[in-house]
Amino acid sequence: MASHRKSRPAGTRVAGIRTPALATAALTSVALLSQSANAAPEADDKPSLEEVEKKVDDLYRQAESATDKYNSAKEKTTKQRKRVDTLLDDVAKRTQKLNEAREELGSFAAAQYRTGASAPDTATFLLADTPQDYFDQTQLMNRMTGRQKVAVDDYVTQQSETMKKRQEATESLETLTETQGDLKTAKATVQRKLADARELLSKLTAEEKARLAAIEREKQQEAARKADELARQQAAQQKAQEEAAQQQDSGSASAGSGSSSSTAPADSSYATKAEKALAFARAQIGKPYVWGAVGPGSYDCSGLTQAAWKAAGVTLPRTTYDQVNAGTTVSLTDAQPGDLVFFYDDVTHVGIYIGNGMMIHAPKPGTYVREESIYYDGESAIHSVVRPA
Repeated sequence: MASHRKSRPAGTRVAGIRTPALATAALTSVALLSQSANAAPEADDKPSLEEVEKKVDDLYRQAESATDKYNSAKEKTTKQRKRVDTLLDDVAKRTQKLNEAREELGSFAAAQYRTGASAPDTATFLLADTPQDYFDQTQLMNRMTGRQKVAVDDYVTQQSETMKKRQEATESLETLTETQGDLKTAKATVQRKLADARELLSKLTAEEKARLAAIEREKQQEAARKADELARQQAAQQKAQEEAAQQQDSGSASAGSGSSSSTAPADSSYATKAEKALAFARAQIGKPYVWGAVGPGSYDCSGLTQAAWKAAGVTLPRTTYDQVNAGTTVSLTDAQPGDLVFFYDDVTHVGIYIGNGMMIHAPKPGTYVREESIYYDGESAIHSVVRPA
């Protein structure tokens, strides 16, 4: 007997629902389109070369900022450690004096005990927290000899001063621990930023690295052009000042008795010091940038400027944001060789001006101390110019 059951249409089930072949094909198309849509952005996820360059520069700047924090914490740690060592030495000496004073009082107590005099008082004294509390009792103080009173006073003084110094040492140790924590954090931040920058650069192809080098050359050319422009402005300004001075001298000579004046420039002492600082800085050209380094084999930016001016007999603070306040701010067109040029809003970089829009500086990790235009990172990067002496 023939079956009357209808044949099942070709197709599949989706979530328990029977679907015809046409619907299946449509669903397949949608799935493929969805996969394509999701896959497309993957090719666009890779940052452009310009974005990589900006990110690397930002990371280096952040590393410099962290380096300044590291330098500051390191300086504080060094000072605090010296203070702690001094306090601990002082505490040790005072403890020795306290022990000597206690021994002297003990000898008095022992003498009283042997003679049977004031034995209860002696026992009370030895159990007392503060000897002065006990000896302040009128009946006992009246029985004490002058020598004994001096011994008690000395003991009380030594005990008070020793306790005070111990408290200072404890607080200084706590501060030292805190600054050591800041030092560790800053160091980890620098290392992380530098590692991130190296990772980004390592992912570049040979072609991308070549293009990045070409971009850098273009920036250097523009920086050199801006330096030449500043040099012309400074030369013109200097010429105008010299002509004005000559006119003033001529007027003074004609108005006077004909005697001439050859007074040295007011800034001659600065020029002498600056010459020494620049001679030192030039001798460091070619040495590597190492964050936290102050020489003699390597430097970071503020380590170099500090060492250069130290060679001229001028002491500068360790960090850029302290060095920027260690002198007189001058305009860029008035900048003289030896002046410090600071960069970025957060004052995280510094170089030493050599004239004609150029400076000597320790740029960043992976580079060396070198001469370079002060416009190496664009005109807007310049924060201020400071004359440190």
